[in-house]
Amino acid sequence: MKRFQPGRAPTVVVFLLLPMLIFLGFWQLDRGEEKRVLLAHYAERRAAEPMPGIHLEQTVDPAYRRVQLRGQFDAEHTLLLDNSTRGGRAGVELIQPFHDQASGLWLLVNRGWLPWPERRTPPVFTTPSQVLNLNAWVYVPSGATFQLAPDPAGAPWPRLVTAVDPATLWPELGRQGFADELRLEPGVAAYQLDWPVVAMGPEKHLGYAVQWFAMAAALFGLYLYFGLHNAKEKTHGSGHESTQHV
Repeated sequence: MKRFQPGRAPTVVVFLLLPMLIFLGFWQLDRGEEKRVLLAHYAERRAAEPMPGIHLEQTVDPAYRRVQLRGQFDAEHTLLLDNSTRGGRAGVELIQPFHDQASGLWLLVNRGWLPWPERRTPPVFTTPSQVLNLNAWVYVPSGATFQLAPDPAGAPWPRLVTAVDPATLWPELGRQGFADELRLEPGVAAYQLDWPVVAMGPEKHLGYAVQWFAMAAALFGLYLYFGLHNAKEKTHGSGHESTQHV
């Protein structure tokens, strides 16, 4: 007597879906571990003393390192990074070129977040004209920036953009510049500086992993249940037919 008869179609569905659900669960666990390591790396470097800006270009792995700068902002070539929200309010991140006197290098410094007064009214900001001593840290995104369409080249200044690419900006301005964005620490030139280090923390990935594994367990449980249920019904049906025949 066959004790397990799930049927061909359910078997095909389970054999296709179950490995995918398990794979997605382990993928989320891997992503969570990557984020945990990244956050620990970030915390370690943000706790260290800032290094002089003159050493920045020679640093092999500059991500999240603190840097001491002395120089001036270029107020003429301002970028306003759009689609940034804080507390449910829409706004922009104010990003400007900064010329570091010690290294002679141009740096793209993010001064923080500003709210939109309203969509047709540009955010209001000021740019210090004097030489400043600043601390900042190097921001390196964990993945490629997604854009529905590239920002138009040669747009007027201040320029509203949806992504920041220093490697594209410096040739346009005819300058020798650093390849990554720097984010300002609190000080005279800073606005609102509460950037998230990662868009999704390790605990979120763990939660998603649990969901995928739970779905896999539920699918396999249903497969076993209906397989046994079908076998039981077929057994009862065969016994009933035999009795009628006698």
